[in-house]
Amino acid sequence: MIKKLLVPLTACLFLFSTLYAQQENVLPDWALGGFVRPAKVNPVISPREDTWFSCPMQKQTVAWESNDTFNPAAAVKKKKIVVLYRAEDKSGVGIGKRTSRIGYAESRNGRSFKRLPTPVLYPGEDSQRENEYPGGCEDPRVAVTEDGLYVMLYTQWNRKNARLGVATSRDLVHWEKHGPAFEDAYNGRFLNTWSKSASIVTKVVDGKLVISKVNGRYFMYWGENAVYGATSDDLVNWAPVLNEKDSLKAFIRPRRGYFDSDLTECGPPAVMTDKGIVLLYNGKNKRGAGGDQRYNGNAYCAGQVLFDLQDPTKAIARLDVPFLRPVEPFEKSGQYVDGTVFIEGLVYFKKKWYLYYGCADSRVAVAVYNPRKDAPGDDIPQNK
Repeated sequence: MIKKLLVPLTACLFLFSTLYAQQENVLPDWALGGFVRPAKVNPVISPREDTWFSCPMQKQTVAWESNDTFNPAAAVKKKKIVVLYRAEDKSGVGIGKRTSRIGYAESRNGRSFKRLPTPVLYPGEDSQRENEYPGGCEDPRVAVTEDGLYVMLYTQWNRKNARLGVATSRDLVHWEKHGPAFEDAYNGRFLNTWSKSASIVTKVVDGKLVISKVNGRYFMYWGENAVYGATSDDLVNWAPVLNEKDSLKAFIRPRRGYFDSDLTECGPPAVMTDKGIVLLYNGKNKRGAGGDQRYNGNAYCAGQVLFDLQDPTKAIARLDVPFLRPVEPFEKSGQYVDGTVFIEGLVYFKKKWYLYYGCADSRVAVAVYNPRKDAPGDDIPQNK
């Protein structure tokens, strides 16, 4: 009798899991995706022991990307995809205890990369020393203007306070540091506010993803404990959006019982579409009863939220399940064993979307979305 009951029960469980998997992968028409991991490609960037850098702070040569390479920005330059990734040396033990620098890698196909032997952005004997050392330059996001100015928003980490820093470049190799994004706003009121993870609003113009204004001004989403916003007239000096109580206005917050129950941390540049402004973000799942029991506690998964075109502070739709989550071994082993897909780099390249993300705070991977379904000549194999 028990054996007879087990057969239909097993079939029901299989049917339920199949339906759930299908439901999880169905996106609303406003969302970007779905993204798939190219087969036999990832990770695309991993640590190296054979690249050395003469550190101006440590006054010695260091293997600057020997411990971890992760959390990448991405941009298109001269028919190539450039990934700017965070790299850690072996100067300490534990997350946030080493020195981070930003490395450069470029690719003609978005999958195989050629790397520069030395970092392109790093703490040095400059005006930002007190903000960036000894923790370093972390977690960049990059967007570009229509006239070719690349704007990087990154975390300045001195192991005391995290601040959003701004840097600009014309070639993605040589960068000018401008200091903290909120340094001058409201007489410096938010200079020492913990700030990181900024996503400038962009849109596709003539086949290129470029920075776009919202209601006449540049706009970015930022934050990790909630999603906040800021405006700018020059892409260097930013003013946080305030609420009626003259404090930071939170647009969305973590949700109890969901994959983003602990943190909602902004991802790559937001994308303006005819449906609204799509922000891709990183959701951290709370461990225990407050989290989504379908995912590991403390795991980072990727979500999306849609903001109103006329009011970029107003969220009008939000995914309840992640569109990308840790499933591959390299996404669940490394510095962060609870599982991480941490999205930061997004480009529109040859009519496809390439999403670059950090894997377990240790490596870089890519997922690809082809909007032209069943397009002839699509040579990207897909994992099932």
